[in-house]
Amino acid sequence: MKICIIGCGAIGSLFGAHLAKLTDVTVWAYDPNQAHVDAINSKGLRLTGQADVVAQVNARVDAADIPSCDFGIIAAKTLHTHAAMKATARIFENGAVCSVQNGVGNEEIIAEYVPRVILGTTFPAGHVVAPGVVNQDTTGKTWIGPFAPKPASMEEVRRLADALNRSGMTCISMDDARGALWTKLIFNSASNAMGALTRLPHGIACEQVWPAMLALAQEGIAVSKALQITLDSDPIALLEHGKKVAYRHKPSMLQDILAKRATEVDALNGGIARIGKEVGVPTPLNDAMALMIKGLEYSWTLPE
Repeated sequence: MKICIIGCGAIGSLFGAHLAKLTDVTVWAYDPNQAHVDAINSKGLRLTGQADVVAQVNARVDAADIPSCDFGIIAAKTLHTHAAMKATARIFENGAVCSVQNGVGNEEIIAEYVPRVILGTTFPAGHVVAPGVVNQDTTGKTWIGPFAPKPASMEEVRRLADALNRSGMTCISMDDARGALWTKLIFNSASNAMGALTRLPHGIACEQVWPAMLALAQEGIAVSKALQITLDSDPIALLEHGKKVAYRHKPSMLQDILAKRATEVDALNGGIARIGKEVGVPTPLNDAMALMIKGLEYSWTLPE
């Protein structure tokens, strides 16, 4: 089985390094970061923290150098989905691509480029320490299922889940994974937004700005109910649990803010706000978070 990781940053590296441990899986990776790719090819892809792995992954900055693959796992930032899929679509002419990205709207973009799509969401988190080295900050489950408009078969979904489970990750295959995706979306809309604005790690943010985090999550839950989506678990309980297991973890949006990179707020708080308008559910706090974070991004373009 050949699997290509599309976007071999923190999350993509977690998937790639674990899968590369399997003798029946060949892992390729596409990433535009030349230094990261060079380090992976010369020294292997190293995981630290919650995992201790050095894996052999075939990393490339040019997707033309990657052969056809059975599966793709895209972990690129939402704002890079179009470019990443345009570059790699040829690889999956006879394959299926699974999104483990944050937010809503990714699967619709992927479906523009490939014949079969798997909807997914994942809770493991990490951060890049150095080229070729990623620290796994937290463990967690991954949920995957067919994306209804252009679905992969359940057989394909189960094959990918089986590989992930054998690699040491925990993956649940489902007929409908939207409940899991929305659970993570609501969790992220609270944790990422407040982390980004306050610059506080997850657990400390829970202590300092909990009322705002709770209100953000409640808005997302109301939108999911209007969509008649049954959540996989309680996002509020997950936020509280994260205080214990990810007390000093910096959410991905906070990492972006500290590095002055564009964030995924349009697919997180902005996504909830957009869908809330479509279904008639007010989301004033998610609207405000999206506006403030976009304003913060704009501030970086101003002269000192």
